[in-house]
Amino acid sequence: MKKVLLIDDEPDILEFLKYNLEKAGYNVLTGLNGKQAIKLLDKNPDLIILDIMMPEMDGFEVYNKINSMKEYNHIPIIFLTAKSGESDEIKGLEIGAIDYIQKPISPQKLLARVELNLRKGNQKNSKSSSSQTKVGPLVIDIEAYTITIDGKNKVFPRKEFQLLHFLANNPDKVYSRENLLKEVWGSGIYVVDRTVDVHIRKIREKLGHHSEMIETIKGVGYRFNREG
Repeated sequence: MKKVLLIDDEPDILEFLKYNLEKAGYNVLTGLNGKQAIKLLDKNPDLIILDIMMPEMDGFEVYNKINSMKEYNHIPIIFLTAKSGESDEIKGLEIGAIDYIQKPISPQKLLARVELNLRKGNQKNSKSSSSQTKVGPLVIDIEAYTITIDGKNKVFPRKEFQLLHFLANNPDKVYSRENLLKEVWGSGIYVVDRTVDVHIRKIREKLGHHSEMIETIKGVGYRFNREG
């Protein structure tokens, strides 16, 4: 039974979503604010559904706190919010959320997204034959969830980590933005193409003078260059 941590400051919404998740066979932990979310991490949830607009600690602050904790920063997070707008969606995805769902949401849609993201995570784990990917000055350790460049550890939010890991494991192949969204974010998740560009820019900043390892193929997409 997969364990889902559900955090929302509206009790009615919390109980409604909890009921539907439990009916679908999930073990559901609930909290009404960010502080409760942090305390419940020791229950080791398989996935977190996190409301953004909350008092004291908003969803972005809670995510950053979780991401700073090595023992928990591998847990996939879906942001749940009533706030609309492309900029908010991009912000959530930039910092590492695997999905972003706007309220009001039907139980069927929520369950489909939870199942999709858990399944995608399981598929990635089953495909990992080696925990490390080494390319030139770059070492990516999927189990330790670390990236070192020239022997120095660099902090990458979840989606940047996953995107760089995917490209480094598929060098010399050109991927369109659409392909990358499908491979890294998943085919059932709707985000704009510009999300990929934002993530690539931030990855290049962290690569420093090795930024040319990720090439832009004009009019097509991106390619990882092992000689960069």
